[in-house]
Amino acid sequence: MHFYFVRHLTKFVYGKAVRESAMEVRMHPRSDSNQRCLSFSLSVSPRCRVFTYRDHLGNHIHHFDIPGRHGQLVIVAESVVEHQALAAIPASLGTGAWKELDALVAEGDYWEMLLPSEFARPTAALLRLAREYRVERRDDPLQLLHEINQRLYEGFRYVKQSTRVDSPIDEALRSRSGVCQDFAHIMIALMRHVGIPCRYVSGYLYHGREDHDRSTSSATHAWVEAFLPALGWVGFDPTNALVARDRHIRTALGRDYADVPPTRGLFRGRAESELFVAVQVTASDTAPDLDRELPIPEDWSMLVEKAQAPPPPAEPLLLIQQSQQQQ
Repeated sequence: MHFYFVRHLTKFVYGKAVRESAMEVRMHPRSDSNQRCLSFSLSVSPRCRVFTYRDHLGNHIHHFDIPGRHGQLVIVAESVVEHQALAAIPASLGTGAWKELDALVAEGDYWEMLLPSEFARPTAALLRLAREYRVERRDDPLQLLHEINQRLYEGFRYVKQSTRVDSPIDEALRSRSGVCQDFAHIMIALMRHVGIPCRYVSGYLYHGREDHDRSTSSATHAWVEAFLPALGWVGFDPTNALVARDRHIRTALGRDYADVPPTRGLFRGRAESELFVAVQVTASDTAPDLDRELPIPEDWSMLVEKAQAPPPPAEPLLLIQQSQQQQ
């Protein structure tokens, strides 16, 4: 059993004061599968009243509105998560797995995770990659997932901020580079192409001293879950060539990034904005004291990085969208 302490800071700085901000936040870790969220708090500055609800997939969404003038918006989410060890995932499922998968899909409600979605769709470039990687109904579904998870890791370079929050998968396919958000979308589209239900997972990855992940430790993370017979939903992380296990902390599930961005909002005013993000995940083998505040590291300010935001419109708008990419 492991316990994780997560602190996630998001700061929007405006070129001049804006009149209003409205924001949705998806930073509350889920309590399901092998994971349980023991505590969660959300702080917002300027101070405001925060509301919350759960969507049809069980994701926690916090939302708020700041009607007064302000020059920046700061959001700090803190959580404590308990993780139980997961059973080992085999290399294959054996003969008949494709038929078993089709029977389960026919009996269940998986259409959302099989149809094309906003960022995970079968473009011409995606179909060329499917032919190159022989993404077809061969071997068994689990063997195919293991193989594509590894091939995307080997065939695509991880380049931080090489794409934007709203980049279609064709940009990463063209350059053979991207960030976790891109790798997840590409793998989801490939797997749905052969009838494997696949969903996008937003969350965090704990980076230990002996782990050699290529994704950054100071940002949110994204990976994939595929539905398989006998195993249920299994996580794959093509950014790091991993099967998602006890280091992966899940906050939200959806068809793709459009369903589960860590932050999504609008501001009213004529101003450019800069986005700064910092994430810190620490681990412990002992149960935490939930009455004690999480320690703030002395170098916390050093973790804050300027994130790449969508380019401003040619003409300033009164209502401008703002969100953060998953690296």
